[in-house]
Amino acid sequence: QVQLAESGGALVQAGDSLRISCTGSGPTYTINTMSWFRQAPGKERVFVAGRRHFGGSPFYADPVEGRFTISGDDDGRHLYLQMTDLKPEDAAVYYCAGATTILGRPLITRTGSYSYWGQGTQVSVSS
Repeated sequence: QVQLAESGGALVQAGDSLRISCTGSGPTYTINTMSWFRQAPGKERVFVAGRRHFGGSPFYADPVEGRFTISGDDDGRHLYLQMTDLKPEDAAVYYCAGATTILGRPLITRTGSYSYWGQGTQVSVSS
Protein backbone atom coordinates (compact mmCIF):
# COMPACT_ATOMS: atom_id res chain seq x y z
CA GLN A 1 0.00 0.00 0.00
CA VAL A 2 1.33 3.42 -0.97
CA GLN A 3 1.62 5.89 1.88
CA LEU A 4 2.35 9.60 1.57
CA ALA A 5 3.57 11.83 4.39
CA GLU A 6 3.95 15.59 4.25
CA SER A 7 6.36 17.65 6.31
CA GLY A 8 7.80 21.12 6.57
CA GLY A 9 4.71 23.18 7.35
CA ALA A 10 5.32 26.20 9.56
CA LEU A 11 4.17 29.62 10.67
CA VAL A 12 5.80 32.27 8.48
CA GLN A 13 5.37 35.94 7.78
CA ALA A 14 3.90 37.38 4.62
CA GLY A 15 6.59 37.64 1.96
CA ASP A 16 8.60 34.72 3.34
CA SER A 17 9.50 31.52 1.52
CA LEU A 18 8.93 27.95 2.64
CA ARG A 19 9.50 24.50 1.18
CA ILE A 20 7.26 21.61 2.10
CA SER A 21 7.96 17.99 1.33
CA CYS A 22 6.11 14.76 0.71
CA THR A 23 7.72 11.37 1.21
CA GLY A 24 6.25 8.26 -0.34
CA SER A 25 6.64 4.67 0.82
CA GLY A 26 5.45 1.33 -0.46
CA PRO A 27 4.99 0.66 -4.20
CA THR A 28 5.31 4.29 -5.26
CA TYR A 29 6.45 3.18 -8.72
CA THR A 30 2.73 2.79 -9.46
CA ILE A 31 2.25 6.56 -9.19
CA ASN A 32 2.42 8.59 -12.40
CA THR A 33 1.13 11.97 -11.27
CA MET A 34 1.76 13.75 -7.99
CA SER A 35 0.20 16.99 -6.89
CA TRP A 36 -0.29 19.39 -4.06
CA PHE A 37 -3.71 20.47 -2.84
CA ARG A 38 -4.62 22.80 0.01
CA GLN A 39 -7.60 23.29 2.24
CA ALA A 40 -8.33 26.38 4.29
CA PRO A 41 -10.76 26.24 7.23
CA GLY A 42 -14.34 26.02 6.04
CA LYS A 43 -13.35 25.72 2.40
CA GLU A 44 -13.01 22.93 -0.14
CA ARG A 45 -9.74 21.22 -0.87
CA VAL A 46 -8.31 22.81 -4.01
CA PHE A 47 -5.56 22.08 -6.46
CA VAL A 48 -2.29 23.97 -6.09
CA ALA A 49 0.28 22.34 -8.37
CA GLY A 50 0.89 19.03 -10.10
CA ARG A 51 3.55 17.21 -12.04
CA ARG A 52 3.50 14.13 -14.21
CA HIS A 53 6.33 11.67 -13.97
CA PHE A 54 8.78 11.25 -16.85
CA GLY A 55 8.20 14.50 -18.62
CA GLY A 56 5.69 17.22 -19.29
CA SER A 57 5.39 20.69 -17.91
CA PRO A 58 4.00 21.09 -14.40
CA PHE A 59 0.58 22.59 -13.78
CA TYR A 60 -0.19 25.43 -11.39
CA ALA A 61 -3.32 27.02 -10.09
CA ASP A 62 -3.64 30.67 -11.08
CA PRO A 63 -3.22 32.06 -7.52
CA VAL A 64 0.22 30.47 -7.15
CA GLU A 65 1.56 30.69 -10.70
CA GLY A 66 4.96 32.37 -10.63
CA ARG A 67 5.34 32.06 -6.84
CA PHE A 68 5.28 28.30 -6.23
CA THR A 69 7.42 25.61 -7.84
CA ILE A 70 6.66 21.90 -7.72
CA SER A 71 9.45 19.35 -8.08
CA GLY A 72 10.15 15.76 -7.20
CA ASP A 73 11.41 12.34 -8.16
CA ASP A 74 9.86 10.28 -10.91
CA ASP A 75 9.70 7.21 -8.65
CA GLY A 76 7.14 8.78 -6.36
CA ARG A 77 9.44 8.83 -3.34
CA HIS A 78 9.70 12.59 -2.95
CA LEU A 79 7.63 15.61 -3.88
CA TYR A 80 8.37 19.20 -2.98
CA LEU A 81 6.64 22.53 -3.12
CA GLN A 82 8.81 25.62 -2.97
CA MET A 83 6.66 28.58 -1.99
CA THR A 84 7.85 32.17 -2.27
CA ASP A 85 6.26 35.52 -1.50
CA LEU A 86 3.72 33.83 0.74
CA LYS A 87 0.47 35.66 1.36
CA PRO A 88 -2.08 35.29 4.17
CA GLU A 89 -4.46 33.70 1.66
CA ASP A 90 -1.94 30.88 1.15
CA ALA A 91 -2.53 29.69 4.71
CA ALA A 92 -4.02 26.20 4.68
CA VAL A 93 -3.36 22.56 5.29
CA TYR A 94 -1.34 21.32 2.32
CA TYR A 95 -1.87 17.77 1.08
CA CYS A 96 0.24 15.60 -1.17
CA ALA A 97 -1.70 13.39 -3.59
CA GLY A 98 -0.74 10.59 -5.93
CA ALA A 99 -2.51 9.15 -8.96
CA THR A 100 -1.69 5.98 -10.85
CA THR A 101 -2.63 7.55 -14.18
CA ILE A 102 -0.95 10.32 -16.13
CA LEU A 103 -3.24 13.28 -15.66
CA GLY A 104 -3.71 16.42 -17.66
CA ARG A 105 -6.15 19.24 -17.31
CA PRO A 106 -8.79 19.23 -16.07
CA LEU A 107 -8.45 15.87 -14.30
CA ILE A 108 -5.19 16.84 -12.59
CA THR A 109 -7.08 19.53 -10.65
CA ARG A 110 -9.77 17.21 -9.30
CA THR A 111 -9.46 15.44 -5.95
CA GLY A 112 -11.35 12.43 -7.29
CA SER A 113 -8.52 11.69 -9.73
CA TYR A 114 -6.16 10.67 -6.92
CA SER A 115 -5.93 7.37 -5.10
CA TYR A 116 -3.39 8.30 -2.45
CA TRP A 117 -3.34 11.16 0.04
CA GLY A 118 -1.14 12.24 2.89
CA GLN A 119 -2.37 13.57 6.23
CA GLY A 120 -1.42 17.16 5.47
CA THR A 121 0.94 19.77 6.82
CA GLN A 122 -0.15 23.15 8.19
CA VAL A 123 1.13 26.34 6.60
CA SER A 124 0.23 29.53 8.43
CA VAL A 125 1.04 33.02 7.16
CA SER A 126 0.91 36.08 9.37
CA SER A 127 0.38 39.51 7.85
